[in-house]
Amino acid sequence: DVKTDLNLLLECLKYQMDCPLSQKEALITIYSICQQNSEASEYFREIGGLMFINDLAKSSVHCIVKEAALFTLGIIIESNVYCQQNLCTSAFFEDLILFLIKKDSGVNLKRMSVYVILVLVSNNKNGQTYVRDTGCISLLLQLFRTTLSTSEKNLSDENTDPCYQLWSSVCSTLCACVNNPQNEDNQNICCSAFPYAKEWLESCTEPEIVRPICSFLGLTVANNSYVQKYFVSIGGLDTLAKVLLELMHNSCLSHSSTKLAVVVTKTLDACISNNSAMGVVLAKYHTVSELLKLLSNETLSTGEKISIILTIGHCTEVCEENQCELLQNNGLPLMIQILTESQDEELIKAATFVLQNCKQMTEQLSLKLCDNSLNLNNAEELDVQARKRCLQDYWKKAKEILHRINSIEKEHDEEKMQGEIFVEESSVANSEALKSDEVNCADPKKYTERTQKDICCLQLTSKLNNQVLAPSVTSAPQKNGTVNTMDAASTR
Repeated sequence: DVKTDLNLLLECLKYQMDCPLSQKEALITIYSICQQNSEASEYFREIGGLMFINDLAKSSVHCIVKEAALFTLGIIIESNVYCQQNLCTSAFFEDLILFLIKKDSGVNLKRMSVYVILVLVSNNKNGQTYVRDTGCISLLLQLFRTTLSTSEKNLSDENTDPCYQLWSSVCSTLCACVNNPQNEDNQNICCSAFPYAKEWLESCTEPEIVRPICSFLGLTVANNSYVQKYFVSIGGLDTLAKVLLELMHNSCLSHSSTKLAVVVTKTLDACISNNSAMGVVLAKYHTVSELLKLLSNETLSTGEKISIILTIGHCTEVCEENQCELLQNNGLPLMIQILTESQDEELIKAATFVLQNCKQMTEQLSLKLCDNSLNLNNAEELDVQARKRCLQDYWKKAKEILHRINSIEKEHDEEKMQGEIFVEESSVANSEALKSDEVNCADPKKYTERTQKDICCLQLTSKLNNQVLAPSVTSAPQKNGTVNTMDAASTR
């Protein structure tokens, strides 16, 4: 039945050349049949329908027929890879360029042309090459810069504004030109639009603008150190950090601002992931502390938390100022809490990445924290001494935790060689805890705090080694001095 319908519709297109409305209705029916139907799209190509519609788009004098024909081509190309390959030629890209540059081409016709370019380059290395070699990508970048004006922005009707829809389609197409597969040549060309993208971000933080621009920026800089350095050199990283600050100030009032802050965070990470040294730019904007605040938002999904933690990890990988900020804002205990409480493997890996940075910074920072000024302003200087004392306490606890991790890992390796994991008796663990804390026994509050930290350390160790290596201090000691692994896991 589908084949019969497609044959009849193709005949209708051929014999209704003087009736544009009938042709438009036939085209609408064709794309409704072929949409997400690879077999129907392939059959329509076999009977010559694909090339006929291509010729119709070029030859028809009626704008509504041109628009419908291009949209139908896009639907068929998107539905069937053989149709994509059939039309992925230099000549077809040049035809699409003509639609974009003709003075009598309306905004909607241009949008249909951009849509066809999008489906031609998506997941298609050959399409990415043709879009560059024909100069089509340069034309797309021109549309990116000129379709919307930063001085006359009105996004209240973005769903019906044809200029905004064209600009949004151009953003999506540029993303496909540089990504999946990654195309470094196209990335290097697209970075010429960075100054314009930066100007937009400086003048507008509306989601309708920020999301497409962040997608474009993030994919264009991804895994390309040359483009990343260029973006930083023009102040792009500074602009993103300022946008994040503004969104974080609004996030307490707006759920959408929180979600948009995550989008900006992912873009920040893409800009520094291949060169963490550039993270020093973010220190003056206290980006790490803002990310820690964002991480505490209860509405975040696990994937969003992972993105934020990875960004913190790249910020603190080599930048001492960001490392100090992580410690000052209780980032270390937060990472430990995530590590011990989460069941998600990727989230655990991300938190471990940050903790590894903390481990590396131990020798570098532990002796400097009292001496180095962190460029605090006059208001903050009032409590600097208290903050430093608090920071020293956290650092001592961090060093203790890391020391215990190393010790238990060493013990675990030795036990693994013997083929069996032995667990210390509860009484021994408790007596060691008493011995290390007997100085604080006179102060029950401090004693309780230290005991809870010991529990946190034991849980952290068990998570890192994927085994329960020590009994919970809340569990009852076993008669034979050992603890069954499954029982200990349940107790934890």
